[in-house]
Amino acid sequence: MTTDLVILCIIAFLAGFVDAIVGGGGLIQTPAALVLLPQYPVATVIGTLKIPAFSGTSFAAAQYARRVQLNYPLLGSMAAVAFCAAFAGSKLLTLVSNGFMKPFLLVVLVAVAIYTYSKKNFGDHTAKEHTTQQQWTYAILISLLIGFYDGFIGPGAGSFLVLAFITLLGFDFLHSSANAKFVNLATNLGSICFFLISGKIIFAIAVPMAVCNGLGGIFGARLALLKGNRFIRIFFLVVVSATIIRFAYDIFFR
Repeated sequence: MTTDLVILCIIAFLAGFVDAIVGGGGLIQTPAALVLLPQYPVATVIGTLKIPAFSGTSFAAAQYARRVQLNYPLLGSMAAVAFCAAFAGSKLLTLVSNGFMKPFLLVVLVAVAIYTYSKKNFGDHTAKEHTTQQQWTYAILISLLIGFYDGFIGPGAGSFLVLAFITLLGFDFLHSSANAKFVNLATNLGSICFFLISGKIIFAIAVPMAVCNGLGGIFGARLALLKGNRFIRIFFLVVVSATIIRFAYDIFFR
């Protein structure tokens, strides 16, 4: 168990690093934990992983908040909606299988990867001619849909948040990543609350992983701030490609 915990902590650091830049840390952390902790129910493993995910996202969000201008009133509302949606998604996870969603998400991700690669200015700042009401409507929809998705399925939710901020709100990659962290914090917290109530968190595993994920989040956010928009765009493509491979494997080889 000690060896497994050390491996999980290393993986948690890598997951925090990746997640801080473009999201998608769950693609690294979740499969590894399910392999290394087969003695526990899946819901318990997923619940336990929400603690390190929250830790890494917290440290990354703090790094971004010091350097990137944020719309806190808008983010506060998005976080409240995302929290409730993730709580509901996690509850549904314990009742039904989420496997039917993966073929649909695979098609969406392939389209996203092709579009991002072919459209070189994708992720640059684009002024959207939204009224205040339209901006808030899009923001609430983003929080509701991706918040529910994160509670119900999880992997890639951070990347979907980045994508939503770019396509619907016109943010660049850097500002999308920064804002996505705060919404992602709320989705993680919503899931944590549900799994705490359900007694499905193993703190002896969650706490060491949380420390390592947090360190990864600090380094990842600092690198993203240092390298800027182009670096984040490339990293986004890499993570989306990894998500496609993961979902394709789950669909066609399991």
